[in-house]
Amino acid sequence: MSPVHPLDEAATARAVIDGNGTLIHWSEGARRLLGYTSEEVEGRPAADLLAPGSTGPRPEAGGDRRSGVLDLRHRDGPVLSVWLLAHRLERSGDWLVLTPLEGREPRTPEDPLAVAALAQAPCALAVYDERLRLYGFNDAMSEVIGLPEERIRGLRVSEIGSRQVGELLEREMAEVIASGRGRDVETYARAGGEDRAHHWLARIAPLTDTHGRVIGVCVAAHDFTENYRARERLQLVNEASVRIGTTLDVTRTAQELTEVCVPALADFVSVDLLDPPEDGEEYRIGPPAAPVTLRRAAHRSVNAGDPEAAVAPGEVDVYPASSPQAGSLIAGRPLLVPDAAGAPGERPGRDGPRGEHIREYGVRATMAVPVRARGRTLGVVVLSRFRRPDPFTADDVLLAEEVTARAAVCIDNARRFSRERQTALALQRSLLPQSLPRTAALEAASRYLPAARAGVGGDWFDVIPLSGMRVAMVVGDVIGNGIQASATMGRLRTAVRTLADIDLAPDELLTHLDDLVLRLSAEAGAEWTAGEVGATCLYAVYDPVSRRCTLASAGHPPPVVLPPDGPSRQIDVAPGPALGLGGLPFESVELDLPEGTVLALYTDGLLESRDRDVDAGLRLFCRALEESSRNLEGAAHAILQALLPAGGAPDDVALLLARTQGLAASDVATWDIPADPALVAPIRKQVSGQLEVWGLTVATFTAELVVSELVTNAIRYGEPPIRLRLIHDSETLICEVSDSSHTAPHLRRAKTFDEGGRGLLLVAQLTQRWGSRHTPEGKTIWAELSLLGEE
Repeated sequence: MSPVHPLDEAATARAVIDGNGTLIHWSEGARRLLGYTSEEVEGRPAADLLAPGSTGPRPEAGGDRRSGVLDLRHRDGPVLSVWLLAHRLERSGDWLVLTPLEGREPRTPEDPLAVAALAQAPCALAVYDERLRLYGFNDAMSEVIGLPEERIRGLRVSEIGSRQVGELLEREMAEVIASGRGRDVETYARAGGEDRAHHWLARIAPLTDTHGRVIGVCVAAHDFTENYRARERLQLVNEASVRIGTTLDVTRTAQELTEVCVPALADFVSVDLLDPPEDGEEYRIGPPAAPVTLRRAAHRSVNAGDPEAAVAPGEVDVYPASSPQAGSLIAGRPLLVPDAAGAPGERPGRDGPRGEHIREYGVRATMAVPVRARGRTLGVVVLSRFRRPDPFTADDVLLAEEVTARAAVCIDNARRFSRERQTALALQRSLLPQSLPRTAALEAASRYLPAARAGVGGDWFDVIPLSGMRVAMVVGDVIGNGIQASATMGRLRTAVRTLADIDLAPDELLTHLDDLVLRLSAEAGAEWTAGEVGATCLYAVYDPVSRRCTLASAGHPPPVVLPPDGPSRQIDVAPGPALGLGGLPFESVELDLPEGTVLALYTDGLLESRDRDVDAGLRLFCRALEESSRNLEGAAHAILQALLPAGGAPDDVALLLARTQGLAASDVATWDIPADPALVAPIRKQVSGQLEVWGLTVATFTAELVVSELVTNAIRYGEPPIRLRLIHDSETLICEVSDSSHTAPHLRRAKTFDEGGRGLLLVAQLTQRWGSRHTPEGKTIWAELSLLGEE
């Protein structure tokens, strides 16, 4: 037990009892109380001091303290009723038992210590009567008010200081007098003779007479400015962690920083950032050289319209070494400019008009804080005060650094995301068609929009010219987003073009594409597993001669068709499984499309929305298409405007619109060819006559050679029936020879003395392109001649 001052021994009776109930210490005060010396009681049970029938006090909550009245035996025989207080000693577990021997007599109101305590107490106290008139106050309250008591005694609170604060306190004081219950009030006011306000906690308590009637109130004023500011700072840091960085957008993140700091920390805040290196590299480590060129990212003011701003968002300005911006960046630490007159505005001393502009608003203090993340300097935040009279304190600097550091990480994350996103978008756009081909079968328009906030996705579209004036349209969507989805999209688009070149039917093409996605799944390993949905795709082939369209879908939304006479509707296409499931069949559907029909292919990001269901989106889609279908580019724009929110699409969107065009019957000529080589010459003559009717005599020689070789090959190696068809438009002449054999032709190198084997080689050299395609009846060999070259 710690030693006790000798003067205290006689004023307090103390004893220590161990865990077994044995007295191990007995003080001089205890001797005065009961008459026993320490030699007489130490080492004996404490219970020997109890009068017969006396029991110990009950423990209080927690069990480490007890109090109560006990009957104790005096050495001389009498029984004394003594109030005792017992504490359990933390280290030893023993009990310290004590009771005061002095100070029990009642005190008079004139007691000098009581009078001095009321007058000289460090807490500011004031007493008001039941009329809310000042009765008196102590020395501490006199310093707060700044006026002598004898001059203002009898005044109300609202008559002594701020009327607004006084009226608030009077209302609360009246409630205390009426209810008899105290209450706490927080106010913000200046003390007497000071030019800056304090945050006060006023504790108002009722004062009662001997009958319990409330006769006045006591007001204790506590200056908790530092606590209030600490609470504000903590709240600001917490708010910064919640409000800053809600998006991966640099400008928005900078704006959020200004919104957090105004007005909590400053009256005007600006965020200026260094432009990223043009080569796409990281910002260099170390301070920049003066003068510093910065671009305004955001600013905010307590005044509407931000009139204090000297630079508009997005504009670039150059700051000399004498400016807070450059000085802070070069020093690599916060810079305080307490005297605004010596450093007016955002760039002190740079020009007269700017200094006059800032002096107009009376800027009193400026602080510049570097924006740094991951060891690199990104820019600077400048905070200014003109409404608040107090300068920036050391705590304000720490707070500004903390908030800016949080924002710096968010800005750097947003900058990195923007850079990676631009790279991914550039990759994705390079994989999409740069322009749609001009064909005689279709007039087409397209749109692609990446998701507004998510990473780039795998949506794609394409228009692929096929043989026989036919054209393929494809729209697809790879699962997920990011570089992986874009790369997969590029591989699938290339695969579709390759499979389209061999003129596979839509259902067969999707079957081969499904196999490819399964192989990609196996290559990707854990990222894609067999059976997981890899992509969706819709493939359609339109023939302008027959005006028929064949479609097949792999889990993709069905297209919308708008006939010339309306209305629009969704095509009933068997959805089929998504690509990557494997082993399930795809089904094709055929439909007639009159000339002028608009076919709309799209990805699911166009119709899906949190604000509406898919059916509502489809109705909007059809209405926008019907109202603007005269111009496909305008229709594409109208559809996106009607379906997508102003902030951008939540998912990637691909849209392909195509208006069908048919070939006139007069532009197609067909002959059935007998399987007799001797009849090839008459066929050439008929072809020559048809070209003359079409006004294509300049192409007669080449066309006759091509027709002769293709017909001869069909007669020699194919199976009847054999059919020849010529198709032409303003730019191309197509020769097609069909037979019922499924054997595909191929080029071969003929030897010097071979009599044959050069037919297809000759066709390949005379035409723009040639090929073959399988049909339900057999195969068709075709060749295209460019009429532009002939002219």
